[in-house]
This record gives sequence, structure tokens and C-alpha cells, in this order.
Amino acid sequence: MTSAWTWYVVAITVLNLLGCVWLLRANIKRRPTDPRPDETGHVWDGDLTEYNKPLPRWWINLFYITLVFSVGYLIWYGLGTLKGWGHWSSRSEWAKETAAENARLDDTLKLYAGKPVDELAKDAGAVSIGRAIFINRCAACHGSSGHGAAGYPDLTDDIWHWGGTPARILDTIQNGRHAVMPAWADTLTAQGGATAVDDTIAYVLSLSRSDQPKDAAARGEKLFAGICTACHGPQGKGNQVMGAPDLTDSYWLYGSSAASLHKTLAEGRQGVMPAWKDQLGDTRTRLVGAYVWTLSPHKDPPPAGAVVAE
Repeated sequence: MTSAWTWYVVAITVLNLLGCVWLLRANIKRRPTDPRPDETGHVWDGDLTEYNKPLPRWWINLFYITLVFSVGYLIWYGLGTLKGWGHWSSRSEWAKETAAENARLDDTLKLYAGKPVDELAKDAGAVSIGRAIFINRCAACHGSSGHGAAGYPDLTDDIWHWGGTPARILDTIQNGRHAVMPAWADTLTAQGGATAVDDTIAYVLSLSRSDQPKDAAARGEKLFAGICTACHGPQGKGNQVMGAPDLTDSYWLYGSSAASLHKTLAEGRQGVMPAWKDQLGDTRTRLVGAYVWTLSPHKDPPPAGAVVAE
């Protein structure tokens, strides 16, 4: 909230309080022209008489107490961006309650504290808890079954852009990842002409299938060697240290259509995996890692030539 909106809310609040005081005082005083309490002259059905009696004093005092309380409440808790005397804020209250809840959960889950992901994966109870946390926190992106979607990795296969060892999976969950695919349209066009982007795509696709135009793939191979090998390697096998995907398999994070590949190469991609350790703590992120570890078959070693760091 900006300072202008804060003072707007302050003005509205003050005017409302003053209006309540004015309305109260204006209606408890009798005017000389007012009829006596029992002389309004309004009678219905012969015996129902309307009186004009003032509110009881104790009731009036309750209204005043309410107004005083509201002023004290605003002074203590603040209004808008103005800090109150008690230095309270919804953010600090949320942080306090979250810390208390996290401490309670950590105490409950201390049985699993510090254990390696692959060891926890052997414990059915640990995996069950990890699945519950995954569904609550991770399913929004990766799906409740972990199959992912366009731009969100499938966690049920054996393809891991950042490495699929227990330590790498835990590092990904706890510290997050930020994958950067630069936009190469201008650079490629400057080196290879108007068809440079499509030629490079043809070569990249030729690494996993043989239905690409040979002339275009040949031109793209030269462009790939000069620009793309720094991240994806000379054979296109990728680099798990920096999250550069293996281009020789059939998995495409953002889709394999011509439009999707052209967008990826020409405009770049910015894939972000949030860091969860601060929110979930060490033990719960390990439990999530254990569940994720059970989703993948873990049958194949890392691609030949890929860099895998523990």
C-alpha cells in the first residue's frame, strides 16, 4: 500500500469515528421543541402508544467505550503502512505462527532428520509423508502424480537435467534451480542467415531422429558447434551441472513442435525451480526427495559424456 492510499484510509477512518461521535451526541440530547417522552401523540389500535424516551446512560457509555477502544486498537496495531505502538503486522504474525508450526513438525519428524534420500526412500512411512508434502506443495507444477507438464519436468522418468542422484535431487529441492536458455535468434541470423534458427533446429532434431533435411542439418551442425556446445557439449549430451539438457534423447521440456522449438531457440527460456528449504526445512525436503526418488526407475546411468557432480 502506498503512502497516498494509507492517508486516504486514515482520513476515512477518522471521519467515520468523528461521524459516530456526532451521531451519538446529536441523538441523545433533547431539543426544546421535542415532545415529552409520553406525549408523542402517536397511538395505534387504541392502546399502543409511541414514546420518545432517551437511551439509558449505561448504553450510551458502552458506545463511547467502543469508540475509545477503536482508537486504542488503531494506535496499538497501526493503520495502512503506519506502524502501530505494538509493532504488530500480519506478516510478523504469520512468520511467528509458521515458525512454531515448523518447530512442532520438526519435532514430530525428528525420526527422519538427517537421513539420506535413498535411505528414506526405503521407509514406507517416510515416503507416505513425503508424498503428502509433495501433493500439498509441488503438485501445482509437477502434477499430483509427478508427470509434469510443458515447462515442468516429468519426475517419473529417468531423465534429470540437473542430475538424478539422491544428493542432486535433494540439492534441487532445497536450493532451487534457475535454468537459463539465452535467446539466439540475432546471433544465429548474423552467422547463418535467415534460415539459421531453422537449420540449427534441424540439426538438433537429427540427433534423436533421422527424418530431418540433410542440407539444413549440415548447416545447423556448424552453427551448433560454434554456439551451443559450450552448454550442451560437442555431441549434444548436455551438462547436468548447469542444467543443460541432453538433446539426443526424445524428451523435450517445452515440447518438440516446430513452434515450440523455434521459440526456445530464438527467444530463450527461463525455467525456475523455487528453493524449498527455507519454507519446509531440512527434514521435510528430504522426505519430499525420498518420494520423488521412488517415482523414477533409476535404471540407466547418466548419458555418456554428461558431467554429474555430487
